[in-house]
Amino acid sequence: MRRILVNVVIVLFCGLNIYSAQIKITDLSGRHISVPKKPARIVCIAPGCLRLIVYMQEQDKLVGIEKIEKQQAHGRPYWLAHPELKKLPVIGPGGISSINQKPQLEPILQVNPEIIFITYLDAEKADEVTKLTGIPVVVLSYGPFGSFDTTLYKSISLLGKIFSNEKRAEDVVNFIENQKKEIACRAVMDKGKTYTAYVGGLGFKGESGLESSSSSFVPFIWAKVDNAVKTRVPEEHITVDKETLLKLNPDYIFVAGGASSLFLEDLNRKNTFYKELKAFKNDSVYILYPFNWYMTNVGTAIIDSYAVGKRLYPEKFKDINLIYKADSIYEFLVGKPIYSKMEQDYGKLGAKIRLNNTQ
Repeated sequence: MRRILVNVVIVLFCGLNIYSAQIKITDLSGRHISVPKKPARIVCIAPGCLRLIVYMQEQDKLVGIEKIEKQQAHGRPYWLAHPELKKLPVIGPGGISSINQKPQLEPILQVNPEIIFITYLDAEKADEVTKLTGIPVVVLSYGPFGSFDTTLYKSISLLGKIFSNEKRAEDVVNFIENQKKEIACRAVMDKGKTYTAYVGGLGFKGESGLESSSSSFVPFIWAKVDNAVKTRVPEEHITVDKETLLKLNPDYIFVAGGASSLFLEDLNRKNTFYKELKAFKNDSVYILYPFNWYMTNVGTAIIDSYAVGKRLYPEKFKDINLIYKADSIYEFLVGKPIYSKMEQDYGKLGAKIRLNNTQ
């Protein structure tokens, strides 16, 4: 504690000369605070925070990184696009357990940031961290976990104001909305046709099999797909046992991270069960990419939506090349076309999954 207090004094002393230009903001916890305008030194804490900084093209301002960000790089496009961030010092463990918890203060103080950005921290705790460190804490949010909520846009706009980069913030929001509109415009079922679709393999506390599903799957919502799993209240995660899946017997099945070893092992081990499913009989099982990895990877949710559209509405999406589309989306949001790295980890987007092989 004594060491922390000494560091606080150093930060506050330095702040007299460095942190002069201030702006007033309201963060996503509802706090009205003053923060440095156009900060040059920042840290990001808790799920999804770093991703937003990359979307805003402000990653060069980072002076520290969570340990979890350096682990298991697959599945997070913002990290795949910026491996140079691995060189930054660790400022804490991060992870799901960090949600609404005060961060470790000493490693943060050692890198001397001007602002601490953090997701899903309540106002009282955020004020306490500022009081202990002398560093303003800005709370951000994506909205409800596992969903796509316009709260995300508020966070992006707030970052635009703080970094005096309102144009980029506006461009990011417009880009996402335009992609959603294009998908919805194309997703028109031919008259008289109806199909149901099921998504499995959704990561939940680790790698999962086909039984791991959702009744609020974002790509199905955006592509106007009739989800085979219906609940009164849409749920981010649902476990569907094999007996229920046989009763649902969807026309199409999509598997998030479909080339993962867990699913393929189960597929080949329980061949008889899968043969009973209509989607396998009709060769209508396809690979999607997981997008809820340390909060929502929006770009991947978008390209999954195009992949769903390509399969359910082939004529309406026939001009869409999924590889080119994916790379253009990733390049805009995270700065680099990293589709090939995603394919290396999960297989070809939209590829068919068959009982004995994937192609």
